[in-house]
Amino acid sequence: MVRQDRYLADMRVARAWPRRDSLARGITLVGIVGCVAWAMVAADPGRLSWLFGVLALGVIGADLFGTGTGAQAVHVSGSALAAIVVFALFGPAAAFAVVVVSELIAWLVERYRTERMAMNLVGSGAPVLIAGTLFEALHTVEGSAGFYVALALAAALMFALNLLIVVGITSMLDDVPFWSTIWGALGTLLVSIGINVALALAATGLCLELGLGGTAFAAFTLVAFSYMARLVSTARHRSKQYASLSWGVLSGLLRTLSIRDPRAARHAAAVAAFARDIAREAGMSAEDQELAHTAGLLHDIGNFALSDRVFERGRVLTDEDWDAIRQHPVLGADMLRDLGLYGPVAEIVRAHHERVDGRGYPDRLKADSIPELAKIIAVAEVYDTLTAADTYRTAVSSFQALTELRRVAGSQLDADYVEALSRVLAGSDATYRHADAADFGSELDLERRINEAAVS
Repeated sequence: MVRQDRYLADMRVARAWPRRDSLARGITLVGIVGCVAWAMVAADPGRLSWLFGVLALGVIGADLFGTGTGAQAVHVSGSALAAIVVFALFGPAAAFAVVVVSELIAWLVERYRTERMAMNLVGSGAPVLIAGTLFEALHTVEGSAGFYVALALAAALMFALNLLIVVGITSMLDDVPFWSTIWGALGTLLVSIGINVALALAATGLCLELGLGGTAFAAFTLVAFSYMARLVSTARHRSKQYASLSWGVLSGLLRTLSIRDPRAARHAAAVAAFARDIAREAGMSAEDQELAHTAGLLHDIGNFALSDRVFERGRVLTDEDWDAIRQHPVLGADMLRDLGLYGPVAEIVRAHHERVDGRGYPDRLKADSIPELAKIIAVAEVYDTLTAADTYRTAVSSFQALTELRRVAGSQLDADYVEALSRVLAGSDATYRHADAADFGSELDLERRINEAAVS
């Protein structure tokens, strides 16, 4: 279920009504009193049995093993699954008790603010009481097809009300935008409803058909599923942290390099965009297009290790300087491998100055031995170097650059990718053809890359 204190904290906006937080606290207090009174009226101790105790133990285990799983808007929750099973078999009051115990356990383990715990009780407890009461009012025959249909609808209603109540209270307490938050969570909500409801129906069927054995299995499943969810969430969180660190370091290096060589960041962004579009025009997969784009951003990262004198304008470079420059693909590849980021990118970066005739560097690879995406980076880099205004040579037109690329196709560059670039440029305007305004930050899109790393 959706919970406070782990939900979209970054979406807070400036307070417009200072008293809205007080209103949220008042609604919470009234909600708790109302839910407790409702549960007391609806309570039917005669319906409880040892099966309820087994399920309750499953919920406790699920919360003990599953707490601390990180921020998620809507997630598969052991207590939510148990609540559905319990109100199907023992009524809404018993289900409310399960939710209360679950939330108190989470609060004791995580030690977040008492105020938030109270809001969670309302946000989770009220939907259980409403959905459970409506389910009982339908008077379906236990175990029938109508019973499971009604249970599925009641469970879906429970999750929907949970989201609405929690986001509603949060919008008043923290000024989170209500409708945009609801809309943003809708897709995740639908997926969560499908997963949770299917699991709850299966668990209910096991309890009805197999009695103690089925109930024990359902309780064990709650614990195991919550624990696995915690492991997955922890792994994703660590992956996101690692990706953030790795990309932060690389971004910082490239931006620092731009201080020494002002064209570095713009050139990297331009090569990345051209490389991605060439790969798309050549019919490569979306994965290869993204790989080409990433390699384009990082292809010159090895220049960071070069001496400052290499970047001094007007300086005549010595043979020693040229030897150092020819090592930048190797240095860049080694840096990427050390950071453990995108293994294939390191290979592409190392080979982006190879020539199809075998006269390139650093390994003098020939056509078939050069990674295809490295050939694409080579085409994109030469084109941008010829057409950009910030290079060490006079910029030429797009037509003149393509003429030069075709002249060296088959010896320096791959002819197929030169023609792929030609087709890309044919449908593009002058701003694209001369990427003087290419922006490294936009092409990097750091937040997207970090989020993708967290789910990969």
